[in-house]
Amino acid sequence: MDALLISRLENLVRKHGEIAGQLAQPEVVADQARFRDLSRAYADLTETVQAFLRFKKLLADYEGAREMTREADPELSTLGAEEAKALEPRLESMERELKLLLLPADPLDRRNVILEIRAGAGGDEAALFAADLYRMYSRYAERSRWKVELLEESPTGLGGLKEVILSIAGEKVYSRLKFEGGVHRVQRVPATEASGRIHTSAVTVAVLPEAEEIDVRIEEKDLRIDRFCSSGPGGQSVNTTYSAIRVTHLPTGLVVSCQDEKSQIKNKAKALKILRSRLLQLEEEKRMAELSTTRKAMVGSGDRSEKIRTYNFSQNRITDHRIGLTIHRLGDILDGDMGMLLDPLVESFQAQRLEEEFAKVVAG
Repeated sequence: MDALLISRLENLVRKHGEIAGQLAQPEVVADQARFRDLSRAYADLTETVQAFLRFKKLLADYEGAREMTREADPELSTLGAEEAKALEPRLESMERELKLLLLPADPLDRRNVILEIRAGAGGDEAALFAADLYRMYSRYAERSRWKVELLEESPTGLGGLKEVILSIAGEKVYSRLKFEGGVHRVQRVPATEASGRIHTSAVTVAVLPEAEEIDVRIEEKDLRIDRFCSSGPGGQSVNTTYSAIRVTHLPTGLVVSCQDEKSQIKNKAKALKILRSRLLQLEEEKRMAELSTTRKAMVGSGDRSEKIRTYNFSQNRITDHRIGLTIHRLGDILDGDMGMLLDPLVESFQAQRLEEEFAKVVAG
């Protein structure tokens, strides 16, 4: 590892210690906003600092083994050479890990998400596949020990979903799901197709980082609130009380409706939660527009018009078109085992970022 990287890491270790000292000061503990910001900064640095300390120990072991190779005793010299050879790949792996940790962090990576799934072209078959994706993401969240909250859904009579909106909360949810936004295409034989002909349908997915009130301030004067009777399957309150809420954000024209709760207040709170995240997403899209064209070519812009993935049931195949990845374990992935799909995607993105950062260093 070059001296510049070592120097940066040593500075982070010092900064980490300074923040720890500040967090112990009574005046900082009394200031909730400052304490929260410092706690986040401390947590953000901890992983990098701990990895660097492990690297330094491993490096010391490696240098010790190299020193043994200079021993006059042939047996000790051979032992040192074997140990050094065994440690080399571990050092290379840890050095790459540290370089990744030093990349500028996406400020949204630690956020929870609002996940929106909508049936597109394909009618009932698209709605059924939207329900499949809802189950896939819910099962993956369960495996990841994340919390899923249903915010809104529009079911069809055949068990499909025209639309479903979820809140998913947990550790670094957005960092894992942020590349899921786009068009998901499905190719399969519908149960109602007597001839066995394969149909192609599409579902759009949007992944919005959940906004906090301090991120997006919404003025009451900018909102139009409409109240109406709930519609859809079942429930004593459906079509009898004005509990459903439609919120229109006048400056942008964004509209959010919620009717899952019997309480008008709860529906309004859910609608505002979704609205904040959509407004934050508008700001994020502006930021994404400033990214390099090479990165956008690799991961896409997240625009819902882009086909990102194909699910082919007859071949038990799922293909991610952005990185050319094909996996013949469609059933497992739809059952929530998404790691085999998401890990290569995240790694490709990280590799691209490393190349970009290296290009910046070379350019001066």
